[in-house]
Amino acid sequence: MFLLVIALSAFASTLSGGLLALALRDKLHLILGFSAGAVVGVAFFDLLPEAINMGFRGPRAIISWAAAGFLAYLLLDRILLLHADSAPRGNVGAGVLCCHSLLDGVAIGLAFQASRSVGIVVTIAVLAHDFSDGINTMNIVLRNGGDRSRAFRWLLADAASPVAGIAATRLFDLPVERFGPVLALLGGFFLYIGASDLIPESYHAHPKFLTTATTVAGALVIYIAIALVG
Repeated sequence: MFLLVIALSAFASTLSGGLLALALRDKLHLILGFSAGAVVGVAFFDLLPEAINMGFRGPRAIISWAAAGFLAYLLLDRILLLHADSAPRGNVGAGVLCCHSLLDGVAIGLAFQASRSVGIVVTIAVLAHDFSDGINTMNIVLRNGGDRSRAFRWLLADAASPVAGIAATRLFDLPVERFGPVLALLGGFFLYIGASDLIPESYHAHPKFLTTATTVAGALVIYIAIALVG
């Protein structure tokens, strides 16, 4: 029952973030700036440190996995640029965010397998940035030519992903250290999405200090949220 409440909370947090992004679409450059900082912040302050702490063959191996993720996403993005319609880029970006949310749910489930106290700490960290995940999902789809209907479908998929991740851990036991390479790979994906897509787009049409400030704010919010529960 406790895990069910957590799953529903993760769903609601992601969904509310996405709906906020949709409601404030006229301020999209500011939301994009915040999202860019949040995406980069999740990579630097959450995914990569967690991957290193899992001890998979040392920090060098983890950084190599992150670099592989960055370069793999770069190649995929360049291939998708060959399409006249940019919607496939938005679909891939939203899909990556869904994978991240799925792993968030898996992390919660596995943490509770370890102990209740560890599970609560991990849950707080996940809920802290699920809101940003919802914003990021909507922004990536809308930014790349998707309509409101498509963006909302991806938002629902992203909101449901941590629920699916939590449910999946009821079916198996997995050593936590095996998640190191996966987290690092996703960290590389996130660094590319933030640095090569969201940051340039947010600043290009509105080259103002406020846009930059929201990017820094997005990273700081993620940092503070993770530091408070660390």
